[in-house]
Amino acid sequence: VQLVESGGGLVQPGGSLTLSCAMSGKIFYIYNMGWYRQAPGKQRELVALVSNDGTPNYVGSARGRFIISGDNAKKTVSLQMNHLQPEDTAVYFCYGDIRTTWGKEAHWGQGTQVTVSS
Repeated sequence: VQLVESGGGLVQPGGSLTLSCAMSGKIFYIYNMGWYRQAPGKQRELVALVSNDGTPNYVGSARGRFIISGDNAKKTVSLQMNHLQPEDTAVYFCYGDIRTTWGKEAHWGQGTQVTVSS
């Protein structure tokens, strides 16, 4: 199973950015898809998750600013980030809670850098 992110980059404060993640491999079922982030010197933290039925869940400052959407058929998840602030600077990781040949597993992408700076 592979998770590949795209869409990171440099954006000015107040700007927007959309991250995308495509999953591939022997995926029989996706329980949850989502995004985590890790800022320098900090622990990885959950940003948002979307369950198989499409229910989104946001954590902390993502609530009200970010929009997560998942497509189980296409095995993709995206994160639209609005009103970005310097504190949103981090490496963003795609996450999938997935049923594979070996059962239920957690899978991660390699990460994509988001930098918010003027």
